[in-house]
Amino acid sequence: MKQGSEALLRKELEHLKHISGLGSALNLVWAPDPGEALSGEVKGSTVYIYDESEKQALDTLRHEFFDYCISKAIQPYRHVTNTLIKLLNENAYKQKEEVVDGLRKIAFTESKH
Repeated sequence: MKQGSEALLRKELEHLKHISGLGSALNLVWAPDPGEALSGEVKGSTVYIYDESEKQALDTLRHEFFDYCISKAIQPYRHVTNTLIKLLNENAYKQKEEVVDGLRKIAFTESKH
């Protein structure tokens, strides 16, 4: 049964890639694992499906395919956002250090009077 189900999953992945024009680099690994907390995931260019049932595995494959495509589309925005956050954090840290240094000078000067 696993070979037939795996062939069906591979056929569905190829169908999704064909009709959408997306995800051409994606591969599939069906590794049924009832102990796995996830139903599926994409690592790199491989979709891993952990569901045992063929029907659930198909649903998970579609979910992971759509998630992969959307994630690829928003990846540039996530990169820009993360870069901006990093720059803001660096700037805030520099400003905080300047304030601490200034307050330290005030405290040191006050203690001499």
